[in-house]
Amino acid sequence: MDFQPTEDQQHLRAGVRDLLAGRYGREALRASVDAAAGGGAGAGAGGAAGVDRALWRELGGAGFFALRLPESEGGVGLGLPEAVLVFEEAGRALVPGPLVATHLAAGVVPGAADGTAVVTAFDLDGPLVAHLGDADAVLGAAAVLGAAAVPAGEPVRSVDPLTPLHRVAAAGDVSAYRATGALLTAALQLGSALRTVELAVRYAGEREQFGQPIGAFQAVKHLCARMLVRAEVARTAVYAAAVTGDPGEGAAAKLLADEAAVQGARDCLQVHGGMGFTWEADVHLHLKRAWVRAEQWRTAAQAQELLAEELLAEALLAEELPATAAP
Repeated sequence: MDFQPTEDQQHLRAGVRDLLAGRYGREALRASVDAAAGGGAGAGAGGAAGVDRALWRELGGAGFFALRLPESEGGVGLGLPEAVLVFEEAGRALVPGPLVATHLAAGVVPGAADGTAVVTAFDLDGPLVAHLGDADAVLGAAAVLGAAAVPAGEPVRSVDPLTPLHRVAAAGDVSAYRATGALLTAALQLGSALRTVELAVRYAGEREQFGQPIGAFQAVKHLCARMLVRAEVARTAVYAAAVTGDPGEGAAAKLLADEAAVQGARDCLQVHGGMGFTWEADVHLHLKRAWVRAEQWRTAAQAQELLAEELLAEALLAEELPATAAP
């Protein structure tokens, strides 16, 4: 089986990267972060930035949310492999907002497909909801449509300045969306992991000590190499799960992508040294977002539990086969 993107998929990836570079490049990212930190325009509860509605509509107009919706329903008519490539680029650019939930709500919640509605979900472990203050609907709520779909919540301080959190009275049920939501979140993590590899390698080639780039030192080489290996292993798992659609493979992809994003950001910080811990550097933003995403849709413990159940079922089946095959 060939997991290499086709020419059309490569063009799709390039188009999304160009779109995000022009609409949500580093200057826009830093403006969002500074607004959240300063409590200025665009800042939400708990000091975190809210959803940029104009950006949301542009993403909707580009087909980001309606990508997998059939053409007969006004969508693009593509599949999960293409969605994974698109979400990988969004993770690379650290685009904020409930991207996964709004994508999953296309065709279910009016306005989600074209980005005129912001949809979040009960995708965090426990009664926490991200971007609740900006949401028009919440997947997993008792009523998906209308004001009843947006419960009241108490603001909770978030580690990520671009992911505001609210605590609600009770969590909803997103089991119907969990497998796809976890895989798309893994794609976001993958994009972030690949970006931190680029940041680490670039800085290692620019920063000099003892008259040579720090990338010439073996310890730094090993850090960058480990980052690349984790990211590429995660990439293989995410792409494979997108092709097969298997929930177990999707759980494994989420595990690997979470590790690649979190540990990769930590190693990128190490490569940057003291510079990496400053507010001006982007590395800490990748780490903070990776921490939040690791708790969304499927945590490490939940993924491990699912994989353990599948392995046990396979082992029990293997034990039964000789007995059923006997005369």
